[in-house]
Amino acid sequence: MDNTHMDNLDDILKRAAETPHPVDPAVLDRIAKSIEPGLRPVRPIAPPWLLTSGLALITVAIAMAGAAKLGLYGFQNLPVLHRAVIYPVLALLIWMAAASSVSEMIPGSRRLLSPGFLLGAGSLLLLAVFALLFRDYQTINFLPQGIACLTAGLLHAAPTAFAIWFVLRRGFAVNPVSAGTVAGTLAGLAGITMLELHCPNFEAFHVMLWHTAVVVISGGAGALLAALFNRR
Repeated sequence: MDNTHMDNLDDILKRAAETPHPVDPAVLDRIAKSIEPGLRPVRPIAPPWLLTSGLALITVAIAMAGAAKLGLYGFQNLPVLHRAVIYPVLALLIWMAAASSVSEMIPGSRRLLSPGFLLGAGSLLLLAVFALLFRDYQTINFLPQGIACLTAGLLHAAPTAFAIWFVLRRGFAVNPVSAGTVAGTLAGLAGITMLELHCPNFEAFHVMLWHTAVVVISGGAGALLAALFNRR
């Protein structure tokens, strides 16, 4: 096709696009009336900072309530230096995970960290902190005590995950797997925070493996569940 025919085709398409195509007002009226019954006022979603604060407070509250019920033996026996390092690190990770959870549920929000990086880097940071602070390398009753702590941590992560869903249920996850990973990580932080308040076992390998595993398993479970529900 030569250039003349191409120019003629462009002119035809432009004229077709510019030609008005009036719509029968009666048709528009019927469409409006069919839509109107389903329209309901929508309550605006809370500001991100308020949602982030709410999620962080819920996470800490569940952790503290569980530790108080089981006994604050870990907090009572931890040296002051350990408290001054561990709890601020946990608070920072909780805030970051809460902010990321909110971002994942509000389309167009700025993402601070990728979910995978948050889970991986957060777990490695906890491992590093525990490795530096705890120097008892015994492994007395390593498996029974480890499974007990892992179970207790995950049992506290589960209601936290439900609370996160309840707070953010009116949002929309563009990437459900990412949202599930972040929510699972935040829920796992509730579990490990509870353990750091309750568990009196300060053996290095116990804390590094079983306590940190709560965050890793919870984050992975959140991603897996989100993927399964998204397929359905």
